[in-house]
Amino acid sequence: MYNVMLVDDDYPVIELLSETISWNELGLNLMGSYENGMSAWEHARTQPPDILITDIGMPKMNGLELSARIKEVKADVRIAILSCHNEFQYAQQAMRLNVQDYLLKDTLDPEELAQLLRRFKQAMDEEVQKGWERSRMIHLVDESRELRKEQSFKNFIHQPLLSPEKWQHELSEYGVLRPGHHCLPVIGYLEDARDIKHRFASNQTLHFALSNVLREVLDDLNPDAVHVGYDAKTSLLLFSYAPGLKNNIYDEVAACLQGVRATLTRVLRIRMSFLVGSGCASPEGLKLGLNELLACEHQRFYLEPGEVSRSLGSREKPGLGRASDPFVHYEQASSELRESLLSKDAFDAVRDTAARWIAWIQENRFAPELVKDWILKLLLDMKLRLHLLQSLSPAYTADALHKEIMDMDSLNELRSWLYAHLESTAQALGGGFGGSRRSEVADACKYVSLRLDRRITLDEVAGSLHLNPSYFSRLFKKETGITFIEYVTRMKMERAKDQLRQTDRTVGEICESLAYDNVSYFSKIFKAYAGVTPIEYRSG
Repeated sequence: MYNVMLVDDDYPVIELLSETISWNELGLNLMGSYENGMSAWEHARTQPPDILITDIGMPKMNGLELSARIKEVKADVRIAILSCHNEFQYAQQAMRLNVQDYLLKDTLDPEELAQLLRRFKQAMDEEVQKGWERSRMIHLVDESRELRKEQSFKNFIHQPLLSPEKWQHELSEYGVLRPGHHCLPVIGYLEDARDIKHRFASNQTLHFALSNVLREVLDDLNPDAVHVGYDAKTSLLLFSYAPGLKNNIYDEVAACLQGVRATLTRVLRIRMSFLVGSGCASPEGLKLGLNELLACEHQRFYLEPGEVSRSLGSREKPGLGRASDPFVHYEQASSELRESLLSKDAFDAVRDTAARWIAWIQENRFAPELVKDWILKLLLDMKLRLHLLQSLSPAYTADALHKEIMDMDSLNELRSWLYAHLESTAQALGGGFGGSRRSEVADACKYVSLRLDRRITLDEVAGSLHLNPSYFSRLFKKETGITFIEYVTRMKMERAKDQLRQTDRTVGEICESLAYDNVSYFSKIFKAYAGVTPIEYRSG
């Protein structure tokens, strides 16, 4: 809907046009009526109208000066002049300002102005449509160009190099290995890819946003660099430099990557870590270097978020620490985690225990596949021994856990996921809020965890335990430090947070799945618990 500003010091004219013309039916919004040019300009300087209807002769600022000022802040504004003057000089000034029409108030018919407004709107609609189509075409052309470049580089990396001369020419067209220049390849890894994917809704949206920001930031860098998207989690940055420079190219590129990292964090709230390859002077060398970078899965697994590191290539071997197999200490780790989950302060204890074992893995740098298998076995055995398997939701079955763990590319991502998973296990055991060893309280917590999709009352749970409701209420508060209703609310809000992070379900659907009847009430409870609304939590 387009905004219209009406300016005239003749109040009856303003009243007539304001009330006679059906603005909404015309698809227009009358944003304001003003009795002089100065007051109109005070509003227009921060929110210029799409259409200006103004008298000429007014106190403080006349209509022609107002029109000129508004055109300075919004060049495409439509202007219609209302005036008692029919002298030629006024019409001339109006024409110089590209005024679309010049209407005499003496003979003004509101329907005549309405017809003019219809023409204005039609013309603006056509311009918007053309602009959208042009923007869409530019977007499609850019996207198509990027896809062709990405496919070309994938062919270069993965197919036999039959014609180095042909590739030399094609790479040069993309700004890589130009005559007299070498190339330093870098691989960039997205951190927290699972959370980012939920935030951007699709890989395509993420890819487009990332490509645009990287292209813009790389354009301003020295040395020059070209961005090539490789997959949803991985980008290639190809830095061009002249050999024999006095400055160290690796130091220069490292400084550039720090800037790239800072921009991505500020603009897209994305963290990226980098491995820097070796300089090369030919298509053969670049192909070898890119394949070596892409094979650095072990080194990538142990990168910290935002880290910039030189690629070790084949020099880094798994198990560089004191141990070569994490399963040597499996039983010790399993026993310590079980004890932590059953302790009084289960949340803190289980996180401390997990942190110690993750640090041990970091120190020994085991093969990523071994680490993932070790953690998966640890979780499944723990749940089996603690009799939790029967209460697992589909998201926590062996197959689902295996798929989630195997999809993680870094120890940092695996660490965060493991902490969250162990804390949810502590909640299921009833150790999350006070860690009570009373079987009645533990059974009540388990009862709640299995019925979060229903309304849960204190009387209902007390009855299932064959306890007096009043006695059960006092017992629960004494053992956990919170009331039973507070506990149920916390569990439901934690489940809501999981769904907001891990699914694309709407707030309304999540509200319904937790047995809340009113979305507003659910949002209010969630904000009181989490400090932000469900929408803000998901977007954050």
